[in-house]
Amino acid sequence: MELLPLLAIAFGLAMDAFSVAIGAGLSLGQVQHRQAFRLSFHFGLFQFFMPIIGWFAGTTIESRIAAYDHWVAFGLLGYVGGKMIWDAVFDKEEGTRGDPTRGKTLVALSVATSIDALAVGLSLAVLRVPVLFPAAVIGLVAASMTLLGLSIGRLIGGMVGSWMEAIGGLALVAIGVKILLEHGVLQ
Repeated sequence: MELLPLLAIAFGLAMDAFSVAIGAGLSLGQVQHRQAFRLSFHFGLFQFFMPIIGWFAGTTIESRIAAYDHWVAFGLLGYVGGKMIWDAVFDKEEGTRGDPTRGKTLVALSVATSIDALAVGLSLAVLRVPVLFPAAVIGLVAASMTLLGLSIGRLIGGMVGSWMEAIGGLALVAIGVKILLEHGVLQ
């Protein structure tokens, strides 16, 4: 997989983590180094493992869908990207109270911000792309964007998070369209 599309996917996936980190930064106010490490480590770790899990699931069904794999990849990326855009525009849930970098809240946020990476892993399997390097890039970008989000959340208001999530969703949809173009479907 080429680096530029991989980075676009990684940044698109990291927007959920980034948005949540902004909210966490806002709710925590003063972010301690341990809190920043816990949140960025967990978000990055979950973003690393979810594509791998999705990839293994995708390799088991790949032979059954080879004739229309590009449509599956487009559908998954379009769905994930569309959901991110929808959530950014219409889903205005309240943030969690307390310390979001601890306990069950940390695990729940880590899973919630990385579910989209599962679908991307499935797409990578369908496209026969090896998963370890993309998963590592996705995890590192998510961890980095989490740290950035915490810093921004501490410094500014919460409206930036939903716009960044929408931009991330648009990036995923664009990658899906690119896949269709590469397979000669849209010409």
